Amino acid sequence: MALKMLFAEFMTVAMRATPLFPKSGAVRPVARGRRPMIASPAIDLPMLPAPIDPAWIVSGTPVARLAEHSRSHDDAAVTAMWDCTAGEFNWYFGWDETVVILEGEVHVTAEDGTEQTLRAGDIGFFNGGTWANWRIDTYVRKIAFCRKPFPEPVVLAYRLRDLLRGEAPKPALAA
Repeated sequence: MALKMLFAEFMTVAMRATPLFPKSGAVRPVARGRRPMIASPAIDLPMLPAPIDPAWIVSGTPVARLAEHSRSHDDAAVTAMWDCTAGEFNWYFGWDETVVILEGEVHVTAEDGTEQTLRAGDIGFFNGGTWANWRIDTYVRKIAFCRKPFPEPVVLAYRLRDLLRGEAPKPALAA
């Protein structure tokens, strides 16, 4: 327990020293080899085969493709474009994933039985470590923003930091 408290205190000090949003006018040097911004037309991303695990396929013969747009320097976040033809399959979200549907639609059933149809222009969020059933009637194309979930000690450190700052816990956004 004492070790956890020491770690939490260390993380709090470290997080105070490195603000999430620097003050206006602050200049932060860019690490060697890292580009400060990556931008490209979505249409120009090279789509490569990204087969769905055959054991996850419920019906049809869905064909999926993926194009990685960018990756954070610590490999904790990835932005990619993904598309898939008709079919139904179960999908495991190993990372937290926010999706923006660009074209088509997908009928999603979460582990808890919640059903939602995501269409072009819709945004969805999937917690890492969860399963969902995806049914695509014709075609879907999405942008995916993926982030590795923090380990529980780091989550606790963030919560402790917020408590020490006097910040109230942040409520989950309603869907």
